[in-house]
This record gives sequence, C-alpha cells and structure tokens, in this order.
Amino acid sequence: MFNSKDSKKEATKTKTSATSSGPSGHALNSVVKGTVVEGSVQSASDFRVDGTIQGKLYCDAKVIIGPTGFVDGEIRCKNAVIEGKFEGTIKVSELLNVRESAKISGDVTTGKLIVNSGAEFNVTCTMGDAGIKRNNNPLANKGSQVGKAAKAGA
Repeated sequence: MFNSKDSKKEATKTKTSATSSGPSGHALNSVVKGTVVEGSVQSASDFRVDGTIQGKLYCDAKVIIGPTGFVDGEIRCKNAVIEGKFEGTIKVSELLNVRESAKISGDVTTGKLIVNSGAEFNVTCTMGDAGIKRNNNPLANKGSQVGKAAKAGA
C-alpha cells in the first residue's frame, strides 16, 4: 500500500500548510530525520528539514535545513538557515545564513548573506536587490502566471 507506484505519485502532489500553534500564531512545519519527500512542497509558515526533500520547496517564511537535513532541488523563501546539505537553486528574498556545518553547491540568489567559517559554499551567487527583483516568490505570483499563460493561448 505505502510502497506502490501510485502512492509515490500522490506523494509528489503533497501541499503542506500549518495552522496557528499557540498564542503567538507562529507555526512550524517539519520533515524529521529518516523521512524522504519527493515532489513539491508549499508552506506559508516556517519549514524545518532534518530529513530529505528531493524537489521544490516554496515557503513564505523561513526555511531551516538542520544538521541532518538534505535538500536536492529548488528552494524559494523569505529567510533561510542552512546547517546541513543543499544542492540546487536557492532564492532567498531577505537573509541567507550558512552555518559552519553546511555544505552547499549550486546557484544562490539572496538579499543578504552570512557564511560562517568552516562552511562549504561552492556556488554561483547573486546578491542584493537586483537579483531578488528578478526572482519573486512563486507563491505570491502563482495565480497571475497561470492567468497570463491562459490569456496568451486564447
């Protein structure tokens, strides 16, 4: 049941969201160590990865890749803290904080950047307002892009 091909196809369509978890209204989504997610994940709240994501992670808030976390694919978010491993394309509209245990390779676009001593940071990097304006958050523009495509084909 859980290992069938149909289940894997369904897993790629998973959308994640969280509700208020306390008086502050702050919520945290989490992929725990030993868990593998394949496909696209969208979240309006902070998202922590201690397991593995293979695919896309779109987040309106902060993405944290913990020391055991691994993301292979694309991330678009407001802020990010990376302690684990990342391979692919990451677009952070505000601050990207790369901790000493991080191993990152790929393409980085960010408003501001902190790279701690000891981190492996093998990337092509674009910083500042110019890079961010070209790479808006896909969650905010998702509907408008679909509408433009539909009008173009009509």
